[in-house]
Amino acid sequence: MSAKHPLWDSPVRIIHWAIALMIPASWWTAEEGYMEIHQYLGLSVLGLVITRLVWGIIGSPQARFSDFVRGPGAVLAYLKGAPAQTPGHNPLGGWSVVTLWALLIAQVLTGSVSTDDVLFDGPFRHAIDSSLANRLAELHETLFNILLGFVALHLASVLFYEFRRRQRLLLPMIKGASEGRTGTGPARPWYWALLVAFAVAGLLAGALEMAPPPPASAYW
Repeated sequence: MSAKHPLWDSPVRIIHWAIALMIPASWWTAEEGYMEIHQYLGLSVLGLVITRLVWGIIGSPQARFSDFVRGPGAVLAYLKGAPAQTPGHNPLGGWSVVTLWALLIAQVLTGSVSTDDVLFDGPFRHAIDSSLANRLAELHETLFNILLGFVALHLASVLFYEFRRRQRLLLPMIKGASEGRTGTGPARPWYWALLVAFAVAGLLAGALEMAPPPPASAYW
């Protein structure tokens, strides 16, 4: 194992910290009524998560699902004290990451079709009926509270492993690696991820162009 091999490559780290910043920014813009910015933040989060999912297939060794997504048996064994099989996410941490991505996707999708019936409609609000849009708006708020709880649990876990188990988690997510925590192989070129991000952004822009407009009566 070479120290030249990063545990977390630059695309993984950039996506991680960008999402970490966008979550509180999304909350603040919603609270202050900056809904257009809130919408673009949500779409940006969705683009980042989709890019990360693609990178989980074609990316660097520890970025791939094959490295950190394990079956129930491996999770139970880890909880009973078995060591993690790779230097990246342990079996439990791998599923926590997948859960976080699922929550973020659900949060953005429910927001895209919800409405406050006053000033703001999500871009795909008029693809569904009003009653369902109202229910999804409530679910959007509920999911955010669940997401906040999950983020708090994630931070608590990081602190536990960092200070209780003396396992470096923060430094590799900042610098890419740390003493004793390097990757198992060379990183994929960072510009591959950039090309994926551009493609995802183009698909999202195309989807927005196809969003149904408000009915004519909504303007009166």
